[in-house]
Amino acid sequence: MGESVEFRTPQGSTVSGYLAKADGSRKHVIVLQEWWGLNPQIRGVCDRFAAVGFNALAPDLYQGRVTQDPDEANHMMSGLDWVGATEQDVRGAAQYLKANGGKAAVMGFCMGGALTIIASVKIPELDAAVCFYGIPPAEAADPKQIKISLQAHFANQDDWCTPAAVNALEATLKTAGVKHELFRYDAQHGFFNEQRAAVYHANASKLAWERMLGFLNAHL
Repeated sequence: MGESVEFRTPQGSTVSGYLAKADGSRKHVIVLQEWWGLNPQIRGVCDRFAAVGFNALAPDLYQGRVTQDPDEANHMMSGLDWVGATEQDVRGAAQYLKANGGKAAVMGFCMGGALTIIASVKIPELDAAVCFYGIPPAEAADPKQIKISLQAHFANQDDWCTPAAVNALEATLKTAGVKHELFRYDAQHGFFNEQRAAVYHANASKLAWERMLGFLNAHL
């Protein structure tokens, strides 16, 4: 089990988060929430990482707000300064984790997946990134500018990150020469979230987790 921690952003503000540690590890992962907030499911992902040898920190991007209502989640996501949160909260998390050495990756789901791509462009402290079914607006970050290795997981039955949008992202990454792996699953958006029975896909989730661990162990 992890613990609540506080850390500083580059501008000096205080951010809280959930940190699960693996004793003696110098492999760090920043876990970015879905639009629901920093809920028990995201904390559980951090705990899973710690159990297999990674220090995992989930910054609380909504400052304590959590919901199960899609309309409220959409409202909170729409009110988030995505680039600001990335350059301050997420970068602060990377600096906090790397203070005693080691390498750090960022990963996230849905909104957090889109933020992962932004972070891949904006945060120099990162060494790798894993995106789950999230693509940011073009004005937030240009994927062509990613300099670190990226792994991405998308669902074929997704009306937000549609197959066409995923194809366009993949084409952009290839054209720019970004080092990447991109996987598609016959599942729905949110398939990794075991607490959402309507969309959870056990086989796809298991395979994505195994692929992600292999990728992170190779880069951290």
